[in-house]
Amino acid sequence: MPRYLIEGSYTPEGTKGLMQEGGSSRRDTVKKAIEALGGTMEAFYYTFGHRDVIVIFTAPDDVTAAALSMAVNQSGKVSLTTHPLLTPEDFDQAAKKTVAYRPPGA
Repeated sequence: MPRYLIEGSYTPEGTKGLMQEGGSSRRDTVKKAIEALGGTMEAFYYTFGHRDVIVIFTAPDDVTAAALSMAVNQSGKVSLTTHPLLTPEDFDQAAKKTVAYRPPGA
């Protein structure tokens, strides 16, 4: 199954909710949401700085990962950026593909 990285930032209202519910409760909520979509949560960490939370998860496909991202973002309490994760072997395959591309001005 494809893997994805979520970077999330809580709004002030979302941070209030996090402080009321606790970090482990939010982790469990996210895990249940991912599992309900047929995926698995591999890692969940809080951080500080530009992002507040990092999640690595699998999902059956890109459409499912997008559905999760949209559901969380529409809440208005967390802003997510979801990134597909590629293995080194994926990049090996990509390097072998021929791409017909002309740079600007060439």
